[in-house]
Amino acid sequence: MPEAGLKELLEAGVHFGHQTRRWNPNMRRYIFGELDGIHIIDLIQTEALLENARRFAGELASGGGTVLFVGTKKQARGPVQEWAERCKMPYVNQRWLGGLLTNFNTISARISRLHELTGWEEEGKLELLPTKEKMRMRAELTKLEYNLGGVRDMDRLPDAVFVTDLKTEEIAVREAARLRIPIIGLVDTNCDPTPVDYVIPGNDDAIRSCNLVIGTIGGAIDEGASAWRVQEEKRLQEEMERRKREEEERKKREEEEKARKEAEEAAAKAAAEKKAAEEKRAAEAAAKGQTGQPAGPVAAGDPPAPAAAETPKEKS
Repeated sequence: MPEAGLKELLEAGVHFGHQTRRWNPNMRRYIFGELDGIHIIDLIQTEALLENARRFAGELASGGGTVLFVGTKKQARGPVQEWAERCKMPYVNQRWLGGLLTNFNTISARISRLHELTGWEEEGKLELLPTKEKMRMRAELTKLEYNLGGVRDMDRLPDAVFVTDLKTEEIAVREAARLRIPIIGLVDTNCDPTPVDYVIPGNDDAIRSCNLVIGTIGGAIDEGASAWRVQEEKRLQEEMERRKREEEERKKREEEEKARKEAEEAAAKAAAEKKAAEEKRAAEAAAKGQTGQPAGPVAAGDPPAPAAAETPKEKS
């Protein structure tokens, strides 16, 4: 997994906080000092906390978890989209839609509508509609793509949320905290780190600082997710092979059962035929015993039957 040391943090300007008059007292423990009216963040703590957040994100992704990238401010939009797409994770980099997490059932319906309109556009069905209706649906598709394009493949609530600016993404932080979803946050000196589970003290205004922190967390997620996908493909392959073996064994058992039934039926048929033949022979023997001679015409060479004695006529 990629790591960011003190040198990289220093060169990226992660240590620069806000003006001392704009600080949040809850950030006191992460502040090293001040210089020319600007708070200086303790990079030793930042390095350790960034490593802790990186490890958590990587382990979560390696277990098949989903991390939602959130960064709608100008400095973070590009890196958030780049790393989220590389990791194949959902992201929000234009506008946070209220209720995206707390009212996810309604959002899921809008995501389904987005998929439906996208399918119509790809299949050319929109071209077949009247002009007014076609323009209305394309406007709806554009709006849905702008608001939900980054989360179009998010079919369930994320396992963690990575936020690059707690001030700008205040609603996102509140929704995640309300649902007790772990939050990884880049926290500047003017923000309250209380709702964040994995605090990364640092400059959230400089482009290089945002790129470094997002790249570090994103790289860990990418590596973990890639390893999980490899394991998942292997598991699916093994599952398919197991099902194939079970199917072959089932067919073999069915064939054996069929052969056994056919053998039993043949044996039963032979036994029935044998019994019928025995009964026929018994019937013939019984008929011969009753007449005392074989049934049928007299065989050639047999002596003629004795003539019946004539009764003498009485004399008159």
